Amino acid sequence: MNDSKALKKLALTALFIAVGILLAPFSIPLGAAKTFPFQHALNVLAALFLGWRYGTAGAFCISSLRIAMGMGTILAYPGSMFGAVLSGLLYERSGKVWAAVAGEIVGTGFIGGVVSYPLAAFILGSKTATLFFFVFAFLPNTIVGAVLGAFIYKVLPAEKLKKTLEL
Repeated sequence: MNDSKALKKLALTALFIAVGILLAPFSIPLGAAKTFPFQHALNVLAALFLGWRYGTAGAFCISSLRIAMGMGTILAYPGSMFGAVLSGLLYERSGKVWAAVAGEIVGTGFIGGVVSYPLAAFILGSKTATLFFFVFAFLPNTIVGAVLGAFIYKVLPAEKLKKTLEL
C-alpha cells in the first residue's frame, strides 16, 4: 500500500472515530452494558471502506475514548472489536455487504456477548450476569446497528466515493 492510500485510510479511520465519539451519548443502558447501535453501524462502514485492520483499530480507539470519558465500560471492547474484525474479514473474503453485516452480528452479538461474561463477572463484579445475558443484550442492538450501516452504505454513492478516495 502506498503512503497516500495509507494516509487516506488513516484519515477516514480518524473521521469514523470522531463520529463514534460524537454519537456516544446516544447509548442504551442494558444492565452493566451501555449498548451503542452507532458503533455497529460504524464497524460495518469501516469494514466496507477500510478493511478489518483499520476498522478494528477504530473500534478500539472509540471504546478507549468512551471509557476514558465515562461514557462506557470495559464491555465496550468485546462489544465492538470482535464484530469489527469478523465484519471486515468476511467482507474481504466475499466482497458482499451482507457478509459484513453478518460478521458484525456474529462477532459482536455472539462472540462479544460470550466474552463479556467473564469481564462482567470478575472485573465489574457483576454476579447477576449469566453466560448468555450479554448475547441477548448485545444482539438486538447489534442487528439494528449493522443493518443501519449497510443501509447507509447502500444509500450513499459508496462505490463512487471509494473510487474517488482511491481506497
